[in-house]
Amino acid sequence: MAQLNKEALIDIRRHLHEYPELAMHEFDTHDYLLATIKAMNQQFLEIREIKELPTALLVYVHGSDPKRTIGYRTDIDALPVTEETGLPFASKNVGVMHACGHDIHMTTALGVLSHFTEQQPKDNLIFFFQPAEESENGGKVAYELGVFEGKWRPDEFYGLHDNPDLPAGAIGCRMGTLFAGTTEVNVDLIGKSGHAAYPQNANDMIVAAAQFINQVQTIVSRSVNPIEGGVITFGKLDAGTIRNVIAGQARIEGTIRGLTQKMIEHIVDRLKQVANGVATSYGAKVEIQFNQGGYLPVENNDDLTRRFIEFAKQDSQTDFVETEPAMTGEDFGYLLSKIPGTMFWLGVDDDSQLHSATLNPKESAIPKGVHSIVRFLEYRMANE
Repeated sequence: MAQLNKEALIDIRRHLHEYPELAMHEFDTHDYLLATIKAMNQQFLEIREIKELPTALLVYVHGSDPKRTIGYRTDIDALPVTEETGLPFASKNVGVMHACGHDIHMTTALGVLSHFTEQQPKDNLIFFFQPAEESENGGKVAYELGVFEGKWRPDEFYGLHDNPDLPAGAIGCRMGTLFAGTTEVNVDLIGKSGHAAYPQNANDMIVAAAQFINQVQTIVSRSVNPIEGGVITFGKLDAGTIRNVIAGQARIEGTIRGLTQKMIEHIVDRLKQVANGVATSYGAKVEIQFNQGGYLPVENNDDLTRRFIEFAKQDSQTDFVETEPAMTGEDFGYLLSKIPGTMFWLGVDDDSQLHSATLNPKESAIPKGVHSIVRFLEYRMANE
């Protein structure tokens, strides 16, 4: 196979879009990616599969005169969303859709890899096709399995995310945090149920839950520096069974977002304090659980990101946009907490937002993205 051209890339993207798969179940996606990679020039390549993480793929490209090993990561999973785009290549897997653009991510990575199979890079490259970004933190799982050890450990790591708000093919980035970290929070309030007519004989957890939610709203407004970022959202509340029975239990489920790990930990501490206060005030048992997993803030490395932005600004063939941080989460943050690197945006110019059933990224972004990333990597490899 010669280097993938624009038409081939679009065909690949459409195939991937038609057959999306959920986290840790990307078996057909894995097989398609593997077949596509095996059809490339194998002269400089080494392909690695992981028994304990069977849908993952790693590809090592041997450099001609390596001074470093550069990693490039792409995510491969989809979302449990029923597609409503009406596209001729819409998802054939009912209830599953590439609603976050991971089909664009994979195709762009294949385009970059294809280039370096025909034109050997100076430095070693590692391409990581990662399962389970949307859930089950596949990056953390891979790292904890020891995947990135020995020659398979990059000295620096790069990855992109598509962005509907940027022009198709534009590259967006910023110093510091690109994506917030996310932590799931579950709160169980346990009191005593009873007859609606005799509240004195019960301990109403709907009232306790309402007070807990109201007090939590003051954490961001009164316990967080206004120029820093933090969000607490409770999206689910379950309590009670019927209108004339006082609820003895309530469960609240939500999410915490912060632009730094320090901020997330601060919010967690304040939530615990509020929970203890509500427990004391209402004579209730309040249990609170947090689950962050691998969804740490995507904090870009200063030196590498400065170099990336300097390249993108001065490169006449790259349309660069300096972006603001986003409160959405991305598990690449875990890998960047272990290995220095940079995450950036690839514009796909669409009216629909990420995770939308109508997301329809512009495919013209793919060859432009490939071109810009190849040019950056070649620039990076030419510098000490």
